[in-house]
Amino acid sequence: MTKDVIALTERMPDALSVLAGLLAGGPDLRVDTTGEGAVVQLCDGEGRPLVSIEVPLMLRVPGEAARLLGPGAEPSGDGPAYWVEARAAAGVPQAERLAGAFAARLTMLLGGRVWPPDAPGTVGAASPVDISGITAVPVPAAAQPAVDMLTDQAAVVLQDRPVVPMTSWLSEALRATVESDRSLQIVTPPHCRLSLPTSMLLESTPARWVVQDERCGYYDGLTGAVLTWEDDAFRPDRDASGETPVADAFTEVRPTGERQLIVSFRTQHPPAADLVLGGALETAWQALTGAPPAGWGTSEPAGLTWSRRQLTELAYARAPRPTWTVVVGTPDRPAVATLRVTRTPEGVEEDVTLTVGYGPGEKPALEALPGLAGELVTRHGLTTMLCQLRAARRDLSAPPHFEHPPLPYAYVLGPAEVREAGRDTAGRTPLKENPVQLGPSARPGYYYPLGDGETAESWTALEQLMRHLRGAPPA
Repeated sequence: MTKDVIALTERMPDALSVLAGLLAGGPDLRVDTTGEGAVVQLCDGEGRPLVSIEVPLMLRVPGEAARLLGPGAEPSGDGPAYWVEARAAAGVPQAERLAGAFAARLTMLLGGRVWPPDAPGTVGAASPVDISGITAVPVPAAAQPAVDMLTDQAAVVLQDRPVVPMTSWLSEALRATVESDRSLQIVTPPHCRLSLPTSMLLESTPARWVVQDERCGYYDGLTGAVLTWEDDAFRPDRDASGETPVADAFTEVRPTGERQLIVSFRTQHPPAADLVLGGALETAWQALTGAPPAGWGTSEPAGLTWSRRQLTELAYARAPRPTWTVVVGTPDRPAVATLRVTRTPEGVEEDVTLTVGYGPGEKPALEALPGLAGELVTRHGLTTMLCQLRAARRDLSAPPHFEHPPLPYAYVLGPAEVREAGRDTAGRTPLKENPVQLGPSARPGYYYPLGDGETAESWTALEQLMRHLRGAPPA
């Protein structure tokens, strides 16, 4: 099922090195471009793509290749690496050999490594791949380079890598399927995991993670529902009683002692010419990890060094369209955030979800939350914030088995929401613990402790608080 081959080079690919890679199939293959020139394709004699190659991405962030591809993926050398991804057409055996030979040729010329290291075509890459008789399948007009099969109901993507990231072409496939009222369905073997941004986007869109299991066939990697191929898409299977069974593989869970702290917040800024975005996220990152973010990007891998100025320039250039970005930390303290910037009638809104991973024996930075909430209220226009804990992987990837949902730990209201709820209502609640007032008394915010974040009682506390703030009678 492995169709992706990645060259991680030590030097920047130039026109000659890319041309040498493209000649892996000899001079008879056609070369085409798509995606406004962002993707180069090796095509058969009929112009149908065999290998799609994305423009090189500079990785300035240490550990980013290892986060997505596993230990040992990083090229040696002190400078930045260059990530060049080649995707072979499904169902064409020689296509993967072409992708492997292309990647191997780049690393021969520029230094670096190929992932996976045993990809077909990497041995003997100096000689062209035999392409006699090779023919690609026709590509539907609406298909993206990442899509292996397109139906009226779904776009199916086959993936086999340690972590499935939200790459630029996977995000483009997701956008295209949403616009065409299809479901994006990512099919993987059971040893694959999803990156945090990928799992978050799949949960919030008409998409599905399909895990191929030798016992039940297929199941949903996020819910465990057994799936079947029906009406041109993977759908929940039904037993004799009409219920959807849960795959046994999904319920096989062993506690590891790993945990995640999830902090989701929204800020609102009035429109101003000197507005610089990302300050609230940077403040939260510093408070919870002891360091600022390491890198960011509009897809994974996140190759750019963290820069609030560049983030602001990108969001400004894309306005009034929203801007979605992923932000990453350093390997010693796993942390990943998604940041969505939206232009609203009131100004500019930042919607952030920051997740920090902890191993067995490591204590989440819970004591920093009240102080962080106060700083976000007074300096960064906080509207709301929810802090949660969950038992889940330290590396923040999502495995294809059950993980306990997060439990609320604290909730925060900013001054505008306090004014809307009424100061007396916001300051006096039915919770066991009194709220902590934040910011100036003239425009206060409130921090509401909800429990220890380890029992379901915290959900009850959050529900009571929400009903109280909305003015609803107690349940």
